[in-house]
Amino acid sequence: MKILKVDHIGIAVKSIDEAKKLYNGLLGLEHTGSETVAEQKVTTAFFPVGDAEIELLESTSPDGPIAKYIEKKGEGIQHIAFRVENIEEALAELKAKGVALIDEKPRRGAGGAKIAFLHPKSTFGVLIELCEKEE
Repeated sequence: MKILKVDHIGIAVKSIDEAKKLYNGLLGLEHTGSETVAEQKVTTAFFPVGDAEIELLESTSPDGPIAKYIEKKGEGIQHIAFRVENIEEALAELKAKGVALIDEKPRRGAGGAKIAFLHPKSTFGVLIELCEKEE
């Protein structure tokens, strides 16, 4: 498995519009776009920082994973994403090494990326996302 870079840091928020006041207004980060991923019940907003991005995550439904996360832990960092060369190979390698996977196979994420999550019980409590993007 080859990790290419930290792709993004996902931050769960109750309101992207309110959070934009910090990331765009106060910190001056450029908002490069938002997208709703219906299958995941989430709207995302991206703010590039160097070679990575901040991804704000707002639930589109009270029963969505982000809404449940905020209810349990409050707003804040929800996951860190690593870009990999080949997500299917990475998942197979990690599974063979005994890492618990949330996603055995990649699914579609924001921007058309292939994504998969590793279970925090295998990653010292951190939700790790693997992503593969076509450049």
